[in-house]
Amino acid sequence: MSALEIMDPKMDSGIERSGYNSIEEAIEDGVAPVPLSLDRTLDVQRSIDVMDHLFSCEATWHKGHTLAQTVFTCIYLMRMERTSSHAVLNSFCRTLRATCNAIISVVSTARTHEEEDLFTMSFGLPLRDEQDDKCLSILNSVEETISRQLRACKAQALSKKKTLEDLESLQDKPDLEEDYCRSLLCRLRFRKHFYHVVMCMRKPHGRGLELARKHVASCLNELSLTLKSQEFLKSQSNIMLQADENCTTASGCQPVGFDVSLNSRLLSPAPPRAVKVLSWSNAIRYFEKLLHDLDVICALSLDPVLENVLHFTVQFQKSVPDLVPRAFLQTLLVQDGKLYGQNLFSDVISRALPLPDIIGDKEFQMNEFVVQLGQLVVNLLKILCTNTAWQRRKLGKSLQDWSTVSIQLELALQREFGETRNVLHHENMCMRVSKQLLIWTQEHAYWVASRFLTLGFELDLYSPGEYCMVYWYMYVVFTKLIEKMQLRVLASNETSRRKGKKKRDHSKDSSRDMTFSSCLLLQCYVLLSEGLSMMLAVLRNESRSFQLPSIFNTEQERFMQHFDLLQKARVPEHISYYSFKESSSRAGITDLVKYNFFKEIQKITPSLRGSFASEPEKLVELRRIEQVAEHNRIALNIINQVGPGDPSLRVSFEFTHHPHFAVAIVKRS
Repeated sequence: MSALEIMDPKMDSGIERSGYNSIEEAIEDGVAPVPLSLDRTLDVQRSIDVMDHLFSCEATWHKGHTLAQTVFTCIYLMRMERTSSHAVLNSFCRTLRATCNAIISVVSTARTHEEEDLFTMSFGLPLRDEQDDKCLSILNSVEETISRQLRACKAQALSKKKTLEDLESLQDKPDLEEDYCRSLLCRLRFRKHFYHVVMCMRKPHGRGLELARKHVASCLNELSLTLKSQEFLKSQSNIMLQADENCTTASGCQPVGFDVSLNSRLLSPAPPRAVKVLSWSNAIRYFEKLLHDLDVICALSLDPVLENVLHFTVQFQKSVPDLVPRAFLQTLLVQDGKLYGQNLFSDVISRALPLPDIIGDKEFQMNEFVVQLGQLVVNLLKILCTNTAWQRRKLGKSLQDWSTVSIQLELALQREFGETRNVLHHENMCMRVSKQLLIWTQEHAYWVASRFLTLGFELDLYSPGEYCMVYWYMYVVFTKLIEKMQLRVLASNETSRRKGKKKRDHSKDSSRDMTFSSCLLLQCYVLLSEGLSMMLAVLRNESRSFQLPSIFNTEQERFMQHFDLLQKARVPEHISYYSFKESSSRAGITDLVKYNFFKEIQKITPSLRGSFASEPEKLVELRRIEQVAEHNRIALNIINQVGPGDPSLRVSFEFTHHPHFAVAIVKRS
């Protein structure tokens, strides 16, 4: 957009207005009465409706809309001082506002809001008040009052006597008192525990994670009770019920105290957007998923081993978390330039090098390459916490930085080797550190490249006609990644040999075993990628299928469109479109059957089951690989028997068992 056009409803945020010129005018017209009704029973019903609609608005805000068009469409929140005489509503709104303010702080710190750039804009709204620091004490007081009332109701039901004389009832219908107490309590308690979750997870160094998990469990329990209250609340609403997918309250009633257009003029930086508030049932589901995602983060062991951190982050992204949990994860991982706010990234890198203990070595920490690599790791962790589309784009761009540092390290090593080859032990140690640093850098450059390529499948960026070149490139990258991992393992073994018969370090032994298992798993990826690439190449060569001639671009141009960032970073070196063309043009069905890559996978996977016995996620991944290999092995046999050039043969590829590796579906017309 180059300009905003005045008086155009699509562009001018002030053109579509309600009948009120200001919040004060709406209040004078009775839009947000306090109390909500002179009928005490109706007042409680309407209070619950306001809470439910705010709950739906909060979930809608989390999904990327603005505060002004969601949570702060509530006039009670805009003029909080008016609710001071209504303890229930005042305590709820204050705690909600404090929670929103804390979440904005977390997302702003993580800076993941670039992808939902309206999330943190406050538009001059009253987000903070001095009284908000006391929101929990106010809420606890209200909760205790209603809890006493609920206990009295239960005692009365048991004794069949009136025991409510000392306590003022919430509303005027004694037979409904207990259900209304329960409905209010579960909403107030959810609000309290969710505030605790946010505040505990904000504590530095992960100190509040254990307590946050307890509050997450309490939140989930209160959500289930809130859901159960829906039946009672619907039975008390005397209206024609809407469909559940449109209701923003449990009762199905429209809440009082909201006006969606009063804040529209605050949105001057952007055109007005139509905001459809999530239904109450969808908001419940959103918060359930949010809490489960936060629980996964809270269960993180704060392990300083980078490979484990990367694995956790990638696994966490598989659940497609929304902005808020990703922001919490990033602020946990990177605090004050340290991992978990505790471990210098230079120490994290030194742990990964198979050399005598150099953790804490000042010279190593101050090395210019280590400083650069530490910043690259920080950026990598931040990138992995963004949404999938942004993640892939930023990973591709970051490859240039990894490649540059790798080249600089290699040149420095060659220079240093020439100067120090005849010097004694201390310089040799420096040389070994430099070599291992180079191997480690190259390994992580290939890891980033592999992540970049596989994310393309999750984003549906590849067409079937491009699968052949994608799997070929994946095969090359995975092969290089294994090569670097094996060099690291060999260096680790060499270090152990140099130590001689000193005390055996069992933790390092187990780490080497896990690296060996990871190499075998990567070997499965190599075989799958090579097998699929060759199968597609055979079909292209002999049946002319999976070729998509286009008047818009050539195959070489599509190759560059997909892999240009990898090519610029020279990851890997000496790989071009012509390398792919030469490799694929030679593929034949005889060689494909002879080297049966899918059958080779089935020989590797049994040995990996024992290694991954304590890691259920990797066992699931292993099972998926086995299914893809078995189905493709059968498909290959059929193609071989029929002949890939048979005109009746129809082959398609589907991602039924694995998100990145396709399964061939063979049919005959």
